[in-house]
Amino acid sequence: MARKRRGLPISGWIALDKPMGLTSTQAVGRVRRLLNAAKAGHAGTLDPLATGLLPIALGEATKVMPYAVEGQKTYQFTVKWGEARNTDDAEGSVIETSDHRPSMESIRAALPLFIGDIVQLPPPFSALKIKGKRAYDLARAGQPVNLKPRTVTISRLELVSPRIGENTFGEHAEFEVDCGKGTYIRALARDLARHLGTCGHLSALRRTRVGAFNEKQAICLDKLEAMVHSAPPHAYLLPIATVLDDIPAVAVTGAEAARLRFGQALRVPSSKQGTVYVKADGQPVALARIADGELRPVRVFNLAIERRNDVDYC
Repeated sequence: MARKRRGLPISGWIALDKPMGLTSTQAVGRVRRLLNAAKAGHAGTLDPLATGLLPIALGEATKVMPYAVEGQKTYQFTVKWGEARNTDDAEGSVIETSDHRPSMESIRAALPLFIGDIVQLPPPFSALKIKGKRAYDLARAGQPVNLKPRTVTISRLELVSPRIGENTFGEHAEFEVDCGKGTYIRALARDLARHLGTCGHLSALRRTRVGAFNEKQAICLDKLEAMVHSAPPHAYLLPIATVLDDIPAVAVTGAEAARLRFGQALRVPSSKQGTVYVKADGQPVALARIADGELRPVRVFNLAIERRNDVDYC
């Protein structure tokens, strides 16, 4: 007999403002316990030293997490010049130093070289797997970490501030970047420093956008805890469809929605082809595919039973 899942069948998104020091998995656990949610996951890992936007999917929203993960991301980050670390961020040990500090002009001149499709070598302390083992586990054990370079996409990279102050002239520089899936900002900081004739590491990182989610929607854990005890769910939960804005929508009747939920196909006069988002009465029904005038469900949202005390959690 299957074990019954504990917790409430809450569905939707929490745009969490992750604090420094928590792993993404720990942040998901905190949110899940706060809401007593039966199911939760995150869209796009943030390192423990990073802060900012971590979209957390609850319930049926976990079925559309790939659409959030694939979205463009925006980061604000700081590079400390003259000091390379084995993790490429402030957590690691110093492995190289340099007295050279790049000028503002040389930094700005270098930025266009890191825009577009670029090749990165991921940091050895990363969650990528090598023959079934995490790279960071191998690195911590002192074993060789042989990662392959890969192509990532950066659509915007700007110098925000050189962080010039008393006794710290040219020690740090702040940037903002828009990038695609799989981009390591630690690697970007490392490679930019090398190109500028010095060494460096990522000293601060904050994510401000993930696809359709932005920093203005983000809620810190303390505020979320207060809202859970005093506000209705719609005050802190974002709809499942938040990540589906770029997918064509198809509206169906209640009877047609019931057929789709049972895995049955529908004949549709639509000229649309490919993946569509199906809804009935404004509520999500399924992700489906249209081919040759036939609408077939791919992922069905089981929201009909997700009501408790007359509150709809989707």
